[in-house]
Amino acid sequence: MRRPQRPCPTPDDAEPAPVRGNLPAELNAFVGRADELAELETVLRGSRLVTVAGAAGVGKTRFVTRFAALMEKRYCDGVWIAELSDIHDPGLLEHALAEALGLTDHTSRPPRAVLVEHCAERRLLLVIDGFEHLAGPCAGLVRELLRRAPRLQVLAAGRRPLRVDGELTFPLMPMGEDDGLELFTRRAAAVRPGFRLTDDDRETARELCRRLDGIPLALELAAGRLRALTTEQVLQRLDDRFRLLTGGSPSALPRHQTLRTAVGWSHELCAPEQRLLWARLSVFAGQFDLEAVEYICSGPGLPAGAVLDVLDELLAQSVVLREDSAAGSRYRLLDTLREYGAEWLRASGDAERLSRRHRDWYLGLATWCELDWFSPRQAEAAARIDSELPNLRRAMECSLENPEEVHLAQYLAGTLWFYWAGCGRLSEGRHWLDHVLEEESPYDHSRLKALWVLGYVAVLQGDPAGAMSALQECREEGERSGDATAVAYAVHRTGCLSIVTDDPARAEELLREALGRYREIGELNSSVLMAQVELGMAVAFRGDLDTASAICEEVLEICEDHGERWALAYAQYVLGYAALRSGLTRRARRMLEESLSIAHAFHDLLGTVLSLELLALLAVTEGDATEAAVLQGAADRIWPSVGLPLFGSVHYGRPRAECEERARAELGDARYDAERRASRRLDPRAAVARALGGAAEDGTAAERGSGDGTSGGAGAAGGTRRPAASRTTGRGGPELG
Repeated sequence: MRRPQRPCPTPDDAEPAPVRGNLPAELNAFVGRADELAELETVLRGSRLVTVAGAAGVGKTRFVTRFAALMEKRYCDGVWIAELSDIHDPGLLEHALAEALGLTDHTSRPPRAVLVEHCAERRLLLVIDGFEHLAGPCAGLVRELLRRAPRLQVLAAGRRPLRVDGELTFPLMPMGEDDGLELFTRRAAAVRPGFRLTDDDRETARELCRRLDGIPLALELAAGRLRALTTEQVLQRLDDRFRLLTGGSPSALPRHQTLRTAVGWSHELCAPEQRLLWARLSVFAGQFDLEAVEYICSGPGLPAGAVLDVLDELLAQSVVLREDSAAGSRYRLLDTLREYGAEWLRASGDAERLSRRHRDWYLGLATWCELDWFSPRQAEAAARIDSELPNLRRAMECSLENPEEVHLAQYLAGTLWFYWAGCGRLSEGRHWLDHVLEEESPYDHSRLKALWVLGYVAVLQGDPAGAMSALQECREEGERSGDATAVAYAVHRTGCLSIVTDDPARAEELLREALGRYREIGELNSSVLMAQVELGMAVAFRGDLDTASAICEEVLEICEDHGERWALAYAQYVLGYAALRSGLTRRARRMLEESLSIAHAFHDLLGTVLSLELLALLAVTEGDATEAAVLQGAADRIWPSVGLPLFGSVHYGRPRAECEERARAELGDARYDAERRASRRLDPRAAVARALGGAAEDGTAAERGSGDGTSGGAGAAGGTRRPAASRTTGRGGPELG
């Protein structure tokens, strides 16, 4: 069937359509700062790096976010914000920026190289917030990005400058009296509907704003108290707190003392159980949900049944913020308030116990999400892990602090294999797997699992030497210790390596052995199904298309039974390959479009680009050489983020070479090259939408089985089961100390 030809969306000499960044929506109205916003615009015109510096609580984050939103249309490649306050390991700095820029990279290249390459030819504004604790590494990274990316501009926000050559510092002062009064009034009205300042209490409110030095955070905390108090009562109680809390370091800046006083005043006005929960909430990194709070923060002085009511009070007082996300309702402490709570938690002597409870909860969460990955809740599991990544990082860091608990970090890094491999997180997965395996530990199940997962990630990154080293070590130690599961996975992933290194006969031998081992131990999950899919691919490469199809048809049946979508996409890819080679173009298109839609929904770039390559060959087979050239150009743009194009494999590369030969013959070299070059402007989302004939960009196929299907935008995970909190042993997870 010949599909109607469509023009390439962007001629080679045209400016691409503006790209939207990742700026968050404003939850309430931005107040004041008009003069500062105008002045910052002028300053940014004169420098490629501007740092908005100011004291804690002065409103730096909100100010730069507002400014960035006003500037968004000026940057054709978008305005992107990277929040670094939750990143504690300098080794994750590049990963955090790549994540903020929406980059998915499956290769073994250093993340810094990926960032440099992405920014090199783009006109974008990168906003970096909360970098103080990583100032040195952040300065080095920004310096290199600015040097290598001439059209990049960086707007930083922190308590101090980055100290990079060419940097201009923009001091952000507290709000003026009029702006401060307006902020206080608006936030008070949000807490107490119908609130208006009368002539009698206007001067009281002005005095309150003066006492709080116009610091937005302090003003918002004070406004939160109008739920129960009058403006006069707030001022009186603030006077008491000033008299009570003016101690501390004489060298501290007055505004720092004022903020601490305001936070301390808000803390003093909390009931004892509210203070206790505030302190315990500081154990979280980034967002958290109610279930986690109820398990981690309940205990002496705060029964689990009371947590919701106490949390609600902290929400009412603006100590905790609520944020709705793809994973449901989430909560967050502002950084300043989290730091304050952490001081109280340390002073109470309960910090270590809370850290361990936090770690144990997220070990349980990862365990349940791994199980849910092989179920209709697959998309929910992806969304849950995506939203909990800062807490999972903290859990791994916590386990690495104690040599006796390193195996828990290894277990967690290995258990997240489905997220690293299935949701476009190979680079960060490689970081953690390398890190946890550097530590000395026995060759128990956790270490062996981390080894085979490392081998798997290395295969997908195009690192055969690293893959073989990890897989061989896993198999040898698994055989020595009698860990049949580890041996089965090591054999499986070695077979996968043989496919991409052009040895399908050896791959078939190893994959059949692995499947036999899986049957012996009763293992069935997405990874086992992938072994069957990879066997089908190896058999297809050897020319037996009927057997390959039969193998993958069985995978389709199992996937339908279990609601599995990720392995299903790869089975459909193999079936599409076999159908295309057999001349069954309608069946091939149906299979490949379904495969592409699901892979894109899970942010799986490898599955996405493999399907695009075969759809290009299908297009030229159907008589549309122009579309074939466009899809090949779109694939060209994606491959650098995946690895060596088509793994450098003769077998995987044969359809691409055939497509190019046929398209060049029909179009001529000049037109083919022009179409392919122009289509490299298509980002993956636009390329997928085009390949699917204008279908919904976010993966309608995945929606049929399990919600929205994207790791960053999947349906709410409200149906996800409660993570195990008790000590467990065996296959469900490690024994928690």
